[in-house]
Amino acid sequence: MAVSVEDLTVNYTDAGVQTVKELDKVILSKGAWATVIFKYQDLDRAKGEFGPEKYTIRRYQKRNNEYMTKSKFNISSKDQAQKIIEALQNWIGE
Repeated sequence: MAVSVEDLTVNYTDAGVQTVKELDKVILSKGAWATVIFKYQDLDRAKGEFGPEKYTIRRYQKRNNEYMTKSKFNISSKDQAQKIIEALQNWIGE
């Protein structure tokens, strides 16, 4: 587990093969509870290449000086991401 919020990642390797590749991240909040949004790709094992961009928002709690995942929300497509952006922009503009 990560000691620093900057060290948090969604990169994942299974049996020596990277199956999740982090492309970018933005730290939304820091502290005992941290929130991070990641842009990533999953490996399509059949094709042997990474698929389309996806996004995930993760909440971490720091316990015993380590961040542990407490919840996550996966945004599965650019279309879904755009709908979330539009909803938030409407609400913020009210």
